Amino acid sequence: MIEELTSLVLKGGKLDYEQAYALTQVKDKEALYEGAHRITRHFMGNKFDTCSIINAKSGNCPEDCKWCAQSGHYSTQVKLYPLLEAEECVRHAVYNRRQGINRFALVTSGKRVTEHELDNLCDTIRLIKQQSDIKCCASLGLLGREQLERLYASGVENYHCNMETAPSYFRSLCTTHTIEQKTATIRAAREAGFRICSGGIIGMGETMEQRLEMAFFLRENEVRSIPLNLLQPISGTPLEKTSPLSEEEFLTSVALFRYINPEAYVRFSGGRALLSKAVQQKALYIGVNAAIVGDLLTTLGSRVAEDQILFTSQGYSLTENTDWEK
Repeated sequence: MIEELTSLVLKGGKLDYEQAYALTQVKDKEALYEGAHRITRHFMGNKFDTCSIINAKSGNCPEDCKWCAQSGHYSTQVKLYPLLEAEECVRHAVYNRRQGINRFALVTSGKRVTEHELDNLCDTIRLIKQQSDIKCCASLGLLGREQLERLYASGVENYHCNMETAPSYFRSLCTTHTIEQKTATIRAAREAGFRICSGGIIGMGETMEQRLEMAFFLRENEVRSIPLNLLQPISGTPLEKTSPLSEEEFLTSVALFRYINPEAYVRFSGGRALLSKAVQQKALYIGVNAAIVGDLLTTLGSRVAEDQILFTSQGYSLTENTDWEK
Protein backbone atom coordinates (compact mmCIF):
# COMPACT_ATOMS: atom_id res chain seq x y z
CA MET A 1 0.00 0.00 0.00
CA ILE A 2 2.79 2.46 0.84
CA GLU A 3 4.42 1.96 -2.54
CA GLU A 4 1.08 2.33 -4.31
CA LEU A 5 0.22 5.60 -2.57
CA THR A 6 3.75 6.94 -2.94
CA SER A 7 3.60 6.24 -6.66
CA LEU A 8 0.22 7.97 -6.85
CA VAL A 9 1.66 11.17 -5.35
CA LEU A 10 4.85 11.00 -7.42
CA LYS A 11 2.70 10.88 -10.57
CA GLY A 12 0.89 14.05 -9.52
CA GLY A 13 -2.10 12.50 -7.84
CA LYS A 14 -3.62 13.64 -4.56
CA LEU A 15 -4.38 11.45 -1.60
CA ASP A 16 -7.90 11.51 -0.23
CA TYR A 17 -8.60 11.35 3.48
CA GLU A 18 -9.14 7.58 3.56
CA GLN A 19 -5.83 6.94 1.84
CA ALA A 20 -3.98 9.27 4.19
CA TYR A 21 -5.62 7.68 7.20
CA ALA A 22 -4.54 4.26 5.95
CA LEU A 23 -0.95 5.49 6.06
CA THR A 24 -1.32 6.29 9.77
CA GLN A 25 -2.02 2.62 10.40
CA VAL A 26 1.00 1.10 8.67
CA LYS A 27 3.42 -0.74 10.93
CA ASP A 28 6.46 -0.31 8.70
CA LYS A 29 7.27 3.29 9.61
CA GLU A 30 10.62 3.20 7.87
CA ALA A 31 8.90 2.44 4.56
CA LEU A 32 6.53 5.36 5.20
CA TYR A 33 9.44 7.67 5.93
CA GLU A 34 11.28 6.51 2.81
CA GLY A 35 8.21 7.19 0.68
CA ALA A 36 7.92 10.71 2.09
CA HIS A 37 11.62 11.27 1.40
CA ARG A 38 11.18 10.31 -2.23
CA ILE A 39 8.23 12.69 -2.56
CA THR A 40 10.20 15.53 -0.98
CA ARG A 41 13.15 15.17 -3.33
CA HIS A 42 10.96 14.61 -6.39
CA PHE A 43 8.92 17.78 -5.96
CA MET A 44 11.24 20.05 -3.97
CA GLY A 45 14.74 18.89 -4.87
CA ASN A 46 17.39 19.83 -2.34
CA LYS A 47 16.28 23.45 -1.79
CA PHE A 48 16.08 24.52 1.84
CA ASP A 49 14.37 27.74 2.95
CA THR A 50 15.51 29.60 6.07
CA CYS A 51 13.73 32.42 7.85
CA SER A 52 14.12 34.36 11.07
CA ILE A 53 11.66 36.30 13.19
CA ILE A 54 11.61 39.16 15.62
CA ASN A 55 8.99 39.52 18.32
CA ALA A 56 8.24 43.14 17.42
CA LYS A 57 5.52 43.53 20.06
CA SER A 58 5.20 41.20 23.03
CA GLY A 59 2.50 40.12 25.45
CA ASN A 60 -0.76 41.63 26.71
CA CYS A 61 -2.66 39.85 23.95
CA PRO A 62 -6.47 39.86 24.43
CA GLU A 63 -6.84 36.45 22.76
CA ASP A 64 -7.23 33.33 24.91
CA CYS A 65 -5.19 30.81 22.86
CA LYS A 66 -4.45 28.08 25.40
CA TRP A 67 -0.91 27.38 24.18
CA CYS A 68 0.39 30.95 24.13
CA ALA A 69 2.65 32.67 26.65
CA GLN A 70 1.66 36.06 25.24
CA SER A 71 -2.02 35.78 26.12
CA GLY A 72 -3.09 38.32 28.73
CA HIS A 73 -5.47 35.71 30.13
CA TYR A 74 -2.64 33.73 31.73
CA SER A 75 0.15 34.44 34.16
CA THR A 76 3.44 33.64 32.41
CA GLN A 77 6.97 34.98 32.53
CA VAL A 78 6.86 36.46 29.03
CA LYS A 79 8.43 39.89 28.55
CA LEU A 80 5.93 42.70 27.95
CA TYR A 81 6.82 45.54 25.61
CA PRO A 82 5.16 47.74 22.95
CA LEU A 83 6.14 47.94 19.30
CA LEU A 84 9.92 47.98 18.87
CA GLU A 85 11.66 50.95 17.35
CA ALA A 86 12.49 50.64 13.66
CA GLU A 87 16.24 50.76 14.32
CA GLU A 88 16.09 47.61 16.43
CA CYS A 89 14.21 45.68 13.76
CA VAL A 90 16.55 46.87 11.01
CA ARG A 91 19.58 45.84 13.05
CA HIS A 92 18.23 42.31 13.47
CA ALA A 93 17.31 42.02 9.79
CA VAL A 94 20.73 43.11 8.57
CA TYR A 95 22.49 40.83 11.06
CA ASN A 96 20.38 37.83 10.07
CA ARG A 97 21.03 38.37 6.38
CA ARG A 98 24.77 38.49 7.04
CA GLN A 99 24.41 35.04 8.57
CA GLY A 100 22.92 33.75 5.33
CA ILE A 101 19.26 33.70 6.36
CA ASN A 102 16.82 34.17 3.46
CA ARG A 103 13.84 35.80 5.15
CA PHE A 104 13.02 38.07 8.08
CA ALA A 105 9.58 38.32 9.67
CA LEU A 106 8.08 40.98 11.89
CA VAL A 107 5.69 39.29 14.33
CA THR A 108 3.37 41.05 16.77
CA SER A 109 1.12 39.92 19.61
CA GLY A 110 -2.59 40.69 19.57
CA LYS A 111 -5.56 40.02 17.31
CA ARG A 112 -4.30 42.67 14.87
CA VAL A 113 -2.06 45.72 14.89
CA THR A 114 -3.53 49.21 15.10
CA GLU A 115 -3.47 51.64 12.17
CA HIS A 116 -0.67 53.60 13.84
CA GLU A 117 1.35 50.45 14.45
CA LEU A 118 0.84 49.37 10.86
CA ASP A 119 2.13 52.71 9.61
CA ASN A 120 5.24 52.34 11.76
CA LEU A 121 5.80 48.76 10.62
CA CYS A 122 5.51 49.75 6.95
CA ASP A 123 8.14 52.43 7.56
CA THR A 124 10.33 49.81 9.25
CA ILE A 125 10.04 47.48 6.26
CA ARG A 126 11.08 50.26 3.90
CA LEU A 127 14.16 50.94 6.02
CA ILE A 128 15.06 47.23 6.03
CA LYS A 129 14.75 47.07 2.24
CA GLN A 130 17.06 50.08 1.92
CA GLN A 131 19.79 48.39 3.94
CA SER A 132 19.47 44.70 3.07
CA ASP A 133 18.30 42.32 0.35
CA ILE A 134 16.68 40.00 2.90
CA LYS A 135 13.13 39.01 1.92
CA CYS A 136 10.55 40.41 4.33
CA CYS A 137 7.62 38.61 5.91
CA ALA A 138 5.02 39.67 8.46
CA SER A 139 2.61 38.14 10.96
CA LEU A 140 0.46 40.97 12.26
CA GLY A 141 -2.86 39.28 12.97
CA LEU A 142 -6.24 39.36 11.29
CA LEU A 143 -5.75 42.32 8.96
CA GLY A 144 -8.24 43.52 6.39
CA ARG A 145 -7.69 43.84 2.65
CA GLU A 146 -6.78 47.57 2.67
CA GLN A 147 -4.29 47.08 5.51
CA LEU A 148 -2.74 44.12 3.72
CA GLU A 149 -2.38 46.10 0.51
CA ARG A 150 -0.51 48.85 2.39
CA LEU A 151 1.76 46.26 3.93
CA TYR A 152 2.45 44.64 0.58
CA ALA A 153 3.28 48.00 -0.97
CA SER A 154 5.91 48.58 1.73
CA GLY A 155 7.93 45.58 0.53
CA VAL A 156 6.62 42.59 2.49
CA GLU A 157 6.40 39.51 0.27
CA ASN A 158 5.01 36.77 2.51
CA TYR A 159 2.16 36.95 5.01
CA HIS A 160 1.96 34.48 7.86
CA CYS A 161 -1.25 33.47 9.63
CA ASN A 162 -1.23 30.06 11.31
CA MET A 163 -4.31 27.88 11.26
CA GLU A 164 -2.86 26.44 14.51
CA THR A 165 -4.82 23.18 14.47
CA ALA A 166 -7.68 21.33 12.76
CA PRO A 167 -10.83 23.40 12.20
CA SER A 168 -12.80 20.86 14.27
CA TYR A 169 -10.45 21.33 17.25
CA PHE A 170 -9.75 25.05 17.09
CA ARG A 171 -12.68 26.11 19.26
CA SER A 172 -11.37 23.88 22.07
CA LEU A 173 -8.15 25.91 22.14
CA CYS A 174 -9.30 29.46 21.38
CA THR A 175 -12.66 31.20 21.81
CA THR A 176 -11.81 34.83 20.99
CA HIS A 177 -11.45 34.43 17.24
CA THR A 178 -12.36 31.76 14.70
CA ILE A 179 -10.83 29.60 12.04
CA GLU A 180 -13.10 31.36 9.56
CA GLN A 181 -11.48 34.71 10.40
CA LYS A 182 -8.06 33.18 9.83
CA THR A 183 -9.15 31.75 6.49
CA ALA A 184 -10.56 35.12 5.43
CA THR A 185 -7.24 36.78 6.33
CA ILE A 186 -5.29 34.28 4.23
CA ARG A 187 -7.57 34.79 1.24
CA ALA A 188 -7.36 38.57 1.53
CA ALA A 189 -3.58 38.40 1.84
CA ARG A 190 -3.30 36.29 -1.29
CA GLU A 191 -5.58 38.70 -3.17
CA ALA A 192 -3.32 41.56 -2.03
CA GLY A 193 -0.36 39.82 -3.68
CA PHE A 194 1.31 37.92 -0.83
CA ARG A 195 2.73 34.44 -0.72
CA ILE A 196 1.11 32.62 2.18
CA CYS A 197 2.77 30.92 5.14
CA SER A 198 0.42 29.00 7.44
CA GLY A 199 0.75 25.94 9.62
CA GLY A 200 0.12 25.01 13.19
CA ILE A 201 1.16 23.33 16.40
CA ILE A 202 0.98 19.60 16.97
CA GLY A 203 0.92 17.96 20.38
CA MET A 204 -1.88 20.10 21.85
CA GLY A 205 -4.12 17.14 22.59
CA GLU A 206 -5.39 16.70 19.06
CA THR A 207 -5.72 13.27 17.46
CA MET A 208 -3.76 12.05 14.47
CA GLU A 209 -7.00 12.31 12.52
CA GLN A 210 -7.18 16.00 13.39
CA ARG A 211 -3.61 16.47 12.22
CA LEU A 212 -4.68 14.99 8.91
CA GLU A 213 -7.61 17.40 8.88
CA MET A 214 -5.24 20.35 9.31
CA ALA A 215 -2.92 19.06 6.57
CA PHE A 216 -5.83 18.73 4.14
CA PHE A 217 -7.19 22.14 5.14
CA LEU A 218 -3.84 23.69 4.28
CA ARG A 219 -3.79 21.87 0.95
CA GLU A 220 -7.29 23.10 0.13
CA ASN A 221 -6.10 26.66 0.82
CA GLU A 222 -3.03 26.13 -1.42
CA VAL A 223 -0.53 26.90 1.32
CA ARG A 224 3.04 26.32 0.18
CA SER A 225 4.92 27.18 3.39
CA ILE A 226 3.81 25.17 6.43
CA PRO A 227 5.43 25.87 9.81
CA LEU A 228 5.09 22.70 11.86
CA ASN A 229 5.47 23.60 15.52
CA LEU A 230 5.78 21.09 18.33
CA LEU A 231 4.09 22.27 21.51
CA GLN A 232 6.44 23.55 24.17
CA PRO A 233 4.24 23.55 27.28
CA ILE A 234 4.64 26.93 28.99
CA SER A 235 4.08 27.38 32.69
CA GLY A 236 0.96 29.38 33.41
CA THR A 237 -0.92 28.37 30.25
CA PRO A 238 -3.77 25.82 30.25
CA LEU A 239 -1.56 23.39 28.28
CA GLU A 240 1.39 23.52 30.68
CA LYS A 241 0.99 19.87 31.74
CA THR A 242 0.43 18.45 28.26
CA SER A 243 2.38 15.24 27.66
CA PRO A 244 4.87 15.38 24.77
CA LEU A 245 4.40 13.43 21.57
CA SER A 246 6.52 10.37 21.03
CA GLU A 247 9.32 10.62 18.50
CA GLU A 248 7.50 8.17 16.23
CA GLU A 249 4.28 10.19 16.35
CA PHE A 250 6.13 13.37 15.46
CA LEU A 251 8.02 11.76 12.56
CA THR A 252 4.86 10.10 11.27
CA SER A 253 3.13 13.49 11.31
CA VAL A 254 5.97 14.98 9.25
CA ALA A 255 5.63 12.17 6.72
CA LEU A 256 1.87 12.62 6.43
CA PHE A 257 2.14 16.36 5.93
CA ARG A 258 4.58 15.63 3.10
CA TYR A 259 2.30 13.06 1.44
CA ILE A 260 -0.64 15.47 1.60
CA ASN A 261 1.32 18.61 0.68
CA PRO A 262 4.05 17.35 -1.67
CA GLU A 263 4.98 20.78 -3.06
CA ALA A 264 5.12 22.72 0.21
CA TYR A 265 7.98 23.83 2.40
CA VAL A 266 7.40 21.93 5.64
CA ARG A 267 9.14 24.13 8.17
CA PHE A 268 10.83 23.35 11.49
CA SER A 269 9.44 25.94 13.89
CA GLY A 270 8.80 26.20 17.63
CA GLY A 271 9.54 23.14 19.75
CA ARG A 272 12.46 21.84 17.71
CA ALA A 273 14.70 22.22 20.76
CA LEU A 274 12.71 19.39 22.38
CA LEU A 275 13.94 16.96 19.72
CA SER A 276 17.25 15.12 19.75
CA LYS A 277 19.67 15.77 16.91
CA ALA A 278 18.99 12.29 15.56
CA VAL A 279 15.24 12.95 15.38
CA GLN A 280 15.84 16.30 13.72
CA GLN A 281 18.05 14.61 11.13
CA LYS A 282 15.36 11.99 10.53
CA ALA A 283 12.69 14.67 10.09
CA LEU A 284 14.91 16.46 7.57
CA TYR A 285 15.31 13.21 5.66
CA ILE A 286 11.57 12.56 5.68
CA GLY A 287 10.31 15.91 4.53
CA VAL A 288 11.25 18.97 6.56
CA ASN A 289 12.88 21.32 4.04
CA ALA A 290 12.64 24.71 5.73
CA ALA A 291 13.23 26.17 9.18
CA ILE A 292 12.90 29.18 11.40
CA VAL A 293 16.40 29.78 12.74
CA GLY A 294 17.64 32.03 15.49
CA ASP A 295 15.54 32.89 18.53
CA LEU A 296 11.79 32.32 18.47
CA LEU A 297 8.95 34.38 19.93
CA THR A 298 9.02 33.43 23.60
CA THR A 299 11.36 30.44 23.71
CA LEU A 300 15.02 29.83 22.94
CA GLY A 301 15.66 29.11 19.30
CA SER A 302 18.78 27.77 17.62
CA ARG A 303 22.30 28.75 16.69
CA VAL A 304 22.37 29.65 13.04
CA ALA A 305 25.80 28.27 12.14
CA GLU A 306 25.06 24.93 13.81
CA ASP A 307 21.74 24.74 11.97
CA GLN A 308 23.36 25.44 8.63
CA ILE A 309 25.73 22.53 9.22
CA LEU A 310 22.78 20.32 10.20
CA PHE A 311 20.76 21.17 7.10
CA THR A 312 23.60 20.80 4.61
CA SER A 313 24.70 17.53 6.23
CA GLN A 314 21.36 16.10 5.11
CA GLY A 315 22.01 17.04 1.50
CA TYR A 316 20.20 20.37 1.36
CA SER A 317 21.38 23.53 -0.39
CA LEU A 318 20.99 26.89 1.33
CA THR A 319 21.84 29.02 -1.71
CA GLU A 320 18.99 28.37 -4.15
CA ASN A 321 15.96 30.57 -4.77
CA THR A 322 13.21 29.24 -2.53
CA ASP A 323 10.34 31.56 -3.46
CA TRP A 324 7.16 29.65 -4.10
CA GLU A 325 4.16 30.41 -6.29
CA LYS A 326 1.60 32.82 -4.88
